[in-house]
Amino acid sequence: MPARPGRHPGADRGGPVDLDRARRILVVRADNIGDVVTTTPALRALRAAAPHAGIDLLASPAGAQVAPMIPELDGTLATSASWQQLPGAGGADAGAEHALLERIGAGGYDVLLVLTSFSQSPWPVTHLGLLAGIGTRVVHSREFGGAVATHWVTPPPDGTHQVDRALHLLAAIGVPDRGRWTALTVPADARHRAADLAADLADRPFALLAPGASCSARRYPAERFGAAAAQLARAGLPVLVTGAEKEAELVARVVAAAAHPDVRPVPPVPLAVCTALIDRAAVAVTNNSGGMHLADAVRTPVAVAYAGTETPDELRPRSTAAALLGRAVPCSPCRQLRCPYGHECLDVPPGTVAAAALDLARHATATHDLPEEDPCAVPATP
Repeated sequence: MPARPGRHPGADRGGPVDLDRARRILVVRADNIGDVVTTTPALRALRAAAPHAGIDLLASPAGAQVAPMIPELDGTLATSASWQQLPGAGGADAGAEHALLERIGAGGYDVLLVLTSFSQSPWPVTHLGLLAGIGTRVVHSREFGGAVATHWVTPPPDGTHQVDRALHLLAAIGVPDRGRWTALTVPADARHRAADLAADLADRPFALLAPGASCSARRYPAERFGAAAAQLARAGLPVLVTGAEKEAELVARVVAAAAHPDVRPVPPVPLAVCTALIDRAAVAVTNNSGGMHLADAVRTPVAVAYAGTETPDELRPRSTAAALLGRAVPCSPCRQLRCPYGHECLDVPPGTVAAAALDLARHATATHDLPEEDPCAVPATP
């Protein structure tokens, strides 16, 4: 029988893996914060299937910040992976590759699970796993990789939600899912720090606005975020504006554009503290970036300025009420880091963003408790 379209004739060899016998498992997701958050359902399923194994995550420095909020993990290998860097961004360093190989080898792993988006290659890190002596190496790919992986699985369609894509890989080796909602556990010290930062708001509901994103193509303009924040404040909903240390200037621009005393910046804080603030907020206002996923994982309703870089179905929040705000454009999904046009996909009036956030804050029915079964996704707002 001929191979079905999109399937290499050498793929889909292997079969179930007895993870109950695994001693050490290394999961790879070496990109951004939101991508790591979307792995949490897979990690939950993996922990249930391998209750006695040590499970580590190989992540980027940014993604590694999520790990302390994922109880299924035992450790983290943070690295700026060469296979995730753009050409010309400093170049690959052979010494760093050898050092990473030594770190992986020292982990004593017997199983490697490589989680990717549809456009990422699993083969570079899988080859490191082979060289490090990891006996079971599981990947998604439509491209030929020879015998580098022991379990080479044909991935689902490119537009599949990232949660479902990760669970698809686990299902191929016999691991059933344990729910398709994302979830994070915020440490107590982070909650205390967040309470201190919002102490002057007492019992007043507030909005948490996160204007950052890993690339400019997914950033709603700071001036428009500021205008939306001002409208929220005038409606009686104070706004805290947050960002990483490198986003301090962006945060300041949003606050300056708002020009309202109830719109104020939060000093740069660790990601767990930022997540605790999102958890305390009545609503989050974000781009389609890490803040959106953090809000989803702690069940805070979220209004999203959703750029056309990806289709909504690939990343949409599923665990909380959400409004995805953007314009349909013929160039979407563009997968661009910088918009070559006029950012028409984000040509959304600030009043629309503010109205959606207010509506979510007042009427959202999602709770901050883990659902007993998968919640339904809230449809995107046109």
